Amino acid sequence: MTEAAVRSTRADSRRAALLDEAAWLFRQKGFHATSVRDIVSAVGMLPGSLYCHFANKEELLLAVYEIGIAEISRAVTAAVATESDPWRRFEAACGAHLEALLKSSDYPQVVVRVLPAEAPGARPRLVALRDSYEAVFRALIDDLPLPDGIDRDLLRRTVIGGLNATTTWFRQSGDSPRTIARKYLDTLRLSLGPLKS
Repeated sequence: MTEAAVRSTRADSRRAALLDEAAWLFRQKGFHATSVRDIVSAVGMLPGSLYCHFANKEELLLAVYEIGIAEISRAVTAAVATESDPWRRFEAACGAHLEALLKSSDYPQVVVRVLPAEAPGARPRLVALRDSYEAVFRALIDDLPLPDGIDRDLLRRTVIGGLNATTTWFRQSGDSPRTIARKYLDTLRLSLGPLKS
């Protein structure tokens, strides 16, 4: 291995360590309460070393968001691929979304915990990432046989918001993420009244 390749491998592992630590701290403390010093000291780096990998803390948050959105998206895409019924696809997506939030890494929870408005310099890109993911739910909801007059955009926001709020009360000793998703959708379907066939 050449010296340049060794440096590149070392830089990649340091970048990964920074991302992992930032995701954990942003999840635990929030974006504003986490300093650059907190992140770099946890991985044995000097504060200025962060800027070899990221232009600023907002760019680091953007990278964490990208990983979090990718993790949730992969889980949801895989879950719906095996279903054909619109309600089963929607339930599978909700269950996979919850599992990604509650059972995978810190990255997906950062997407829920840190709002784009907290990082004004990265806000448009953070919103675009969130919107690209929500497009999956938009398509799933568009396929549902809902009663006339249902605002599908509001329904999407309500469902995703409800699923995301689960992170505040979920307990490992309680229902599984998939069971919570099924119960959530059962309640939703009952409240919608008679559905189209």
